[in-house]
Amino acid sequence: MSEVSIKDNYTLCMLACGTMGSAVLSGVLDSLLTFSTTSTVPVPGRFLACVTRQESADRIERTYGDKVEVYLHGHLNAVTQSDIVVLGCKPQLCEEILTSKGMKDTLKGKLLISVLAGTTIKQIQDFVGPETFVVRAMPNTPCKIRQGMTVISFPTPPSPSSSTVDLAQIVPSPSVRPAVEWIFSQIGRAVFLDEKHLDACTALSGSGPAFACVMLEAMTDGGVMMGLPFTVAQELAAQTMQGAARMVLEGSHPAQIRNSVSTPGGCTIGGLLVMEDGKIRSTIARAIQEATNIASSLGKKK
Repeated sequence: MSEVSIKDNYTLCMLACGTMGSAVLSGVLDSLLTFSTTSTVPVPGRFLACVTRQESADRIERTYGDKVEVYLHGHLNAVTQSDIVVLGCKPQLCEEILTSKGMKDTLKGKLLISVLAGTTIKQIQDFVGPETFVVRAMPNTPCKIRQGMTVISFPTPPSPSSSTVDLAQIVPSPSVRPAVEWIFSQIGRAVFLDEKHLDACTALSGSGPAFACVMLEAMTDGGVMMGLPFTVAQELAAQTMQGAARMVLEGSHPAQIRNSVSTPGGCTIGGLLVMEDGKIRSTIARAIQEATNIASSLGKKK
């Protein structure tokens, strides 16, 4: 088995550079402005973006100028020059792109990071072969403002004692994991989990901003109904949700925060009882369950 290794000043290619690809580019480029040169983590030194529409090419050129090289209908040429390739197309276009003429051979020995919902490492590996190291990552929309949450999954390593080990299979060097983590840490938080959890992560953190915004809108509407100007109500709701979330991330338990606000006979406990009457807990939990089920089917052919 051969080994994929990532060296400093590597070339990073966004293959199908849409919303998420642009978010990754923005985060990485911004972070390099203040990056410590004493770090031992390999970082990119060159950036390529592949698109299929002229308006997309124009947008990237306006946004990044000469910091990013744009390839219009030039996927193969860009991938040839790259060390790490981030695949950001729609799941249904994955097979078409990865099985296009010359792509399989061009990806040999490279690191391919997929951010496609519902498309497994095995599915992608079947398209590109064992000589490309495939990683899955699930970022979410707040990555656009570098406040995102990304879940990363590596393939299960082959057992040395297995009789079915593919000698052509490529394995990661110690440089790969920190390089991948560094990319997604520039656009928020990043954690590693087994791939079996990614559909649930897609539902919870991928779809989560939409669910959170429904609650934010409802809180805003309640404020407006009670006489607050809309802009003030929305700011109060958004900052309140952000503040509560920050407290949880810094170690407070949600129940602890809830109980600290719920004084006996007070307005908070009264409002909480109304929410419980509406089965808000089970409704939100079921929304995560349903979104997970749908996520698991996104990469499957109809």
